[in-house]
Amino acid sequence: MQKVVFIDRDGVINVEPGEELYVMKWEKFKFLPGSLEALKKLAAARYKILVISNQAGVSRGLFTMSELEDITKKMLSEVNKAGGRIDGVFYCPHKTEDNCDCRKPKTGLFEKAIKGVAYDPKDTFFIGDTERDVIAGKKAGYKTVLVLTGKAKAQDVRDWQAKPDFTKKDLLEAATWIIEKYS
Repeated sequence: MQKVVFIDRDGVINVEPGEELYVMKWEKFKFLPGSLEALKKLAAARYKILVISNQAGVSRGLFTMSELEDITKKMLSEVNKAGGRIDGVFYCPHKTEDNCDCRKPKTGLFEKAIKGVAYDPKDTFFIGDTERDVIAGKKAGYKTVLVLTGKAKAQDVRDWQAKPDFTKKDLLEAATWIIEKYS
């Protein structure tokens, strides 16, 4: 069985774009401290690493799918240069009102990303930074890990209807913990 970890992008791997809402060009993409090392550790521990991210800015006309793919290509290159790996990147380019199956908290992106992989959902993780990520991970049957580097703050979680299974300060702490406890 393949060990799998799903990871949200903005606020987990890279700095949350803040008021701009979206990373629309590579110059605005900044890796969070420790995220490259986390991806390297997960790769060395033989996890299948899949990035799942809502990117409604595409359907809103703020940037094109081609521009998003360019950011992704450069992100993957930097991850590889740092000794890490990402096995697949899957985006939902739709707005909430499009009512698609791929926009988190729905599970369509997970299903697409994991197709053909022999894995155990109960031993799979989704690392994210929002309640929407927690809901999506739980709907998919995964262990959810909230990191506090993006939109969520520790005090916010108390008010959430869906609580994460685990909370870690950042992707590096989450990855290290997963490897030590579950590998």
